[in-house]
Amino acid sequence: MSGETDLIKLYSARILALAADIPCLGRLDDADASVTRRSPLCGSTVTVDVRTGGDRLEAFGQDVKACALGQAAAAVVGAAAPGATRAQVETARDQLRAMLKSGGPVPDAPFEGFEVLTPAVEYKNRHASILLSIEALADAMAEAAEVESAGANG
Repeated sequence: MSGETDLIKLYSARILALAADIPCLGRLDDADASVTRRSPLCGSTVTVDVRTGGDRLEAFGQDVKACALGQAAAAVVGAAAPGATRAQVETARDQLRAMLKSGGPVPDAPFEGFEVLTPAVEYKNRHASILLSIEALADAMAEAAEVESAGANG
């Protein structure tokens, strides 16, 4: 019975509500960078488009084809990311990874919404899907910075 109770906690009403209402859903036509990440274990895929201004995220779009946990994580990212700096996104990525894999704390604001996913810590097979959106966003922001730097130097 414990396993069933744990699954009910894992797929809480809050997680399902987040999964059903993902902010920044859709692609950007004028992105500075786009990155697709895929979880080989479950096949979940997230594509992120970004437009940046300096070190800050000005516009963000995401195409999410993931399980409920991956969708909930994408919802947290979609709510928190607009206006965030690259450093905030990379810190959130690292903190989320530590939260899932080594019992670290919930990521700092504005990404503290990842707290909803703490029940997933015990489900290692779900970690890759949960990390997709924030990892893709961090990669896209790094790629946009490289493009901007090359343009400034070229």
